[in-house]
Amino acid sequence: MATFEPGHLHIERHALNKDDVSYNICIDYEVAQDPKEGKGMQFKMHGSIQGKDMSETFFLPKDMAYNFASNVTKIAEKHGIPKTHSNIGSIHKHYDAMFEDVRVQLNMKSGDPVKPEHLE
Repeated sequence: MATFEPGHLHIERHALNKDDVSYNICIDYEVAQDPKEGKGMQFKMHGSIQGKDMSETFFLPKDMAYNFASNVTKIAEKHGIPKTHSNIGSIHKHYDAMFEDVRVQLNMKSGDPVKPEHLE
């Protein structure tokens, strides 16, 4: 199950058997200013994975904010979601809505430049 509203994505999954994975994760985000990187998006991922509480924040500069799903997947794996289940971004319509909201909030346009050092 997943729900989206601007600035907030909630993803919940209940294990179907003892070998399955459960999580209840919220991703909150807002425009922020980083002294080094400038304008970008501050994300807070919090909730529980396999019954264990977790909370992590990360900042992505404007030109990389569209790549939030990669960070979310890495954090999920770090906190116990096996790689075989870590693509919690498979809820495409909600991620698409979140992606569009991030673009609008940061006033991102197709063709905006990306800093080469962010691609390393």
